Amino acid sequence: MGLIKGNNFTDDRGTVHFVNDFSMESVVRLYEISPKDTSIIRAWQAHKEECKWFYCTKGSFKVNVVKIDDFDNPSEDLTVNSFELNASHPEVLFIPGGYANGFKAISENSKLMVFSNFGLDASKQDDYRYDTNKWIKNW
Repeated sequence: MGLIKGNNFTDDRGTVHFVNDFSMESVVRLYEISPKDTSIIRAWQAHKEECKWFYCTKGSFKVNVVKIDDFDNPSEDLTVNSFELNASHPEVLFIPGGYANGFKAISENSKLMVFSNFGLDASKQDDYRYDTNKWIKNW
C-alpha cells in the first residue's frame, strides 16, 4: 500500500498532470466513480487478492485503508490509514490485495478513476463487504 507520486508541468499551452512511475502493466480494467455529493460514503470493500489503484481526476477524495486480519470476522480495532487524493496534486494510491478500502468525496463534483488487476467476474469472486461504520464512526 502506498502513494505513487506524480507532478505537474505548466507552460503557455496549459498544464500536464502526470504519474510517470505508475506502471499499468497489471491493469486489466478501469472505471470512474462520480459521487452525487460529498455526503456519500462508499465503504468498506475488500479483496484478498485483487489490487486497486486510485487516481483523482477531479476535485478531491478521502480514502481510508485497513489491512484485514480475518476476512470472515475482521477485528473491530484495526488501524485505519487515511489518504487525501487531490486532482491538482497527481498521485496514484496503490492498495494491494488483503486490504479493505472506503472513500468519500471531499469536494463537490469529484471524480475518482479506479484501476484493477482483475476482470469483473474474478473481482466478484474476491469481494468482501463490511459495514460503513465498522472502523470509522465519523467520516
